[in-house]
Amino acid sequence: MHLARFNPVRFAHLPTPLEPLPRLTEALSGSPGGGPMLWIKRDDCTGLAGGGNKTRKLEYLLGDALANDADTLVTQGAVQSNHVRQTAAAAAKFGLACEVILEHRTGSDAHDYNRSGNVLLDELLGAKLRTVPAGTDMNQAMAEVAAEVAERGGTPYVIPGGGSNIIGALGYVECAMELVMQANELGLEIDRIVTATGSAGTHAGLVAGLAMMGADIPVLGIGVRAPKDVQEANVFRLAQDTADLMGYRERVTREMVVADCEYVGEGYGLVDQGVIDALALAARTDAILLDPVYTGKAMKGLIALSRKGAFDGETVVFLHTGGAQGLFGYQTVLEGRL
Repeated sequence: MHLARFNPVRFAHLPTPLEPLPRLTEALSGSPGGGPMLWIKRDDCTGLAGGGNKTRKLEYLLGDALANDADTLVTQGAVQSNHVRQTAAAAAKFGLACEVILEHRTGSDAHDYNRSGNVLLDELLGAKLRTVPAGTDMNQAMAEVAAEVAERGGTPYVIPGGGSNIIGALGYVECAMELVMQANELGLEIDRIVTATGSAGTHAGLVAGLAMMGADIPVLGIGVRAPKDVQEANVFRLAQDTADLMGYRERVTREMVVADCEYVGEGYGLVDQGVIDALALAARTDAILLDPVYTGKAMKGLIALSRKGAFDGETVVFLHTGGAQGLFGYQTVLEGRL
């Protein structure tokens, strides 16, 4: 897999650490089968304005944008989008303008949600923000903004939500390679990878990368928004298309794509006590800071499944996709419930 031919630009702090979670492992050891042995892949440590999984994707997306002489990045996300923060940071780093559309996806009118956390960082990084109601056609909205940029003489480069297209997913093909190499160096036999799955790029890139290597490590995505059938279809399509870009489409099969969407709760970006308990347990065992929208729900699922014995005897790697900056947008939700 010769990824250099896609001309990524390099700014992520890689490789990210692969570390054991001894105290969380102990806390989840109460099932009859003893629970899993937990490790964590620290993609919250990728370094770009607080880091997170989108940084890997942006190395490839920025490479493509610069190859196409873009001067303006156009993207979208929910109000507390980690992807938007990292895209704004990448734009600043390379001297590009950044046009952002934020969707009021959760309906929250709380001041901290709409002004603190990632939103504050977006503004600090110099992104131009505009907001739209929930349910807006975000692809159409980005096309309109891109047309505005072009009309005033700029060269826009449109990045989909989450950076989740075949170019962005290459970042997680590379992560799969990196993770397997680290495991080999440590003598660690990984039975399963667990991560949040939303816009599909991280999940799809991992599946594609592992399939192309023949690594035979299953990936479980814990859904944060869509129903299981929709999420799995989205991930499978993108995983196949990403592998196709590398010439290995047939290596990605439908059974490789598994999502558990039972831990979404009331909806995207909405926090329940199970998420809050997961945030607290991760923080108070191995000092891991998660976010309320993605990693908090993925950890909620991991904890619940572990306590049911789903991973008994397995070595499980939790892929931390970052986002702790968003905690500050949820202060009023978290106060008194931790």
